[in-house]
Amino acid sequence: MEKITIIGIDLAKRFFQLHGATADGQPMLRKKVSRSQLLSFLARQSRAVVAMEACATAHYWGRAIVELGHEVRLIPPIYVKPFVRRQKNDATDAEAIVEAASRPTMRFVAVKTEDQQARAMIFRTRDLLVRQRTQLINALRGHLAEHGIVAAQGIAQVSRLAAALNEAVDATLPALVRELGQQYLEHIDRLSTEITGLEQRLRRLSKDDETAVRLQTVPGIGPITAAAIEAFAPPMTTFRRGRDFAAWLGLVPRQHSSGGKQRLGRTSKMGQRDIRRLLIIGAMGVIRWTIRTGPAEGSWLARMLARKPRLVVAIALANKMARSVWAMLSRGEDYRGSAMVAA
Repeated sequence: MEKITIIGIDLAKRFFQLHGATADGQPMLRKKVSRSQLLSFLARQSRAVVAMEACATAHYWGRAIVELGHEVRLIPPIYVKPFVRRQKNDATDAEAIVEAASRPTMRFVAVKTEDQQARAMIFRTRDLLVRQRTQLINALRGHLAEHGIVAAQGIAQVSRLAAALNEAVDATLPALVRELGQQYLEHIDRLSTEITGLEQRLRRLSKDDETAVRLQTVPGIGPITAAAIEAFAPPMTTFRRGRDFAAWLGLVPRQHSSGGKQRLGRTSKMGQRDIRRLLIIGAMGVIRWTIRTGPAEGSWLARMLARKPRLVVAIALANKMARSVWAMLSRGEDYRGSAMVAA
């Protein structure tokens, strides 16, 4: 009897669908197991490739299954979808995962460690609180604008709104508006305190990590960006060259080529959005500083700023930053001064 060499698991909350196949793709196993039965069932199986979609809880199950002696392959869900047959259900999803994982050119996601997921949680928690604070500030601006108090966008304008609330007299601003406005301000202050605490924690983590310290030598990369790269990026040995890492981040043009004619469009944005966003923000910071101090004559950045819009230059610079990150981490090298912006 042929042996099962690959097992596909369609993850869920309580019940998981399994599909096992031989080396030539012959189906040998179709089974539904509960959450508590999954590891015990896999422990009784001979060593095999266990494939799952890289979705919620996949990294936890990946670490647990690796400890049982199996090889784990995580596949982006977008790469599994083409292998799903016409009728979609858990069984066909598990079979599609096996089909996708069997392809020799399939791209897989590295299983994250617990430390990486913990760092990712800090980063995403800070990101969530920042979005909540922005929502509160915009809501407060909108409400006060209804009563003639107008302020510009940004966290720096909160003090102006607070001063306007305190200076308003009963005749110009209803008491209920002042009371609710103070609640908004208290909530914003509380969120700002929590955000500052998380940022300090990220800086401490980055300060104690050799890789993060090395990354921060690149202009435009600070402790938060360095922490995001360590939390979300796979090992740089996964990519053959720096352009592959930039493409993984979504910092390369979208292609729609045919008949030997190259057609390149806008930035693909098909990648890790958190790192991409932070690199672009860092690149904009470098550009603002360069414009303020004056770019070096004849440098790449000076030539780009002379003929391209700032945001286009920022994306191009973020692409260069991503390639520098790949070179530094894959080769164990330090940042080479101004090589990124020099001619």
